[in-house]
Amino acid sequence: MLHIIFLFSLLFSSSHASVLDFCVADLMGPIGPAGYSCKKPAKVTADDFVFSGLGIAGNTSNLIKAAVTPAFDAQFPGVNGLGISMARLDLAADGVIPLHTHPGASEVLVVVQGSICAGFISSANTVYFKSLKTGDIMTFPQGLLHFQLNSGGSPALAFVSFSSANPGLQILDFALFANDFPSELIEKTTFLDDAQVKKLKAVLGGTG
Repeated sequence: MLHIIFLFSLLFSSSHASVLDFCVADLMGPIGPAGYSCKKPAKVTADDFVFSGLGIAGNTSNLIKAAVTPAFDAQFPGVNGLGISMARLDLAADGVIPLHTHPGASEVLVVVQGSICAGFISSANTVYFKSLKTGDIMTFPQGLLHFQLNSGGSPALAFVSFSSANPGLQILDFALFANDFPSELIEKTTFLDDAQVKKLKAVLGGTG
């Protein structure tokens, strides 16, 4: 009986094995829930598996004084279908990545310069945060609200990796105040007063 179960387990596991070595993203083709369609193997080159953009500092001259340089499937076709990707995070003094989520991936952050305060909120509303220094690593579970901010007086740099080629992104502040979400609904659902909502919409470009 045991050898029959073992045989079935082998058949089941092998049926889910990939029949392709890779699936380099065809950026001209359609994109679906599983990612981009595959580029024809004859058109794949070594360049598809190399991304050089993470060596260049991002522009932090903006409202949040921060920049994220992604190396997701749309920028780095070779990671399509592999369940991995990376990004560069630049934080000027007082820079912040506001509360946000990645619906499709967990994240690991490694600090390579400066100091960063980072944390996340669990589904039980427990807050986990830590001041990180050069060489420290922190993980952020998939789908949970999290943040990073520069906790020092000089620029900070970190690299992040994701468990998806396209982790997705939703920034809480922009979701609430950078669109036409009616102010009265925001006030009812967040307990903010009208003046606060209008002020934040003015800053982030929202209407309504």
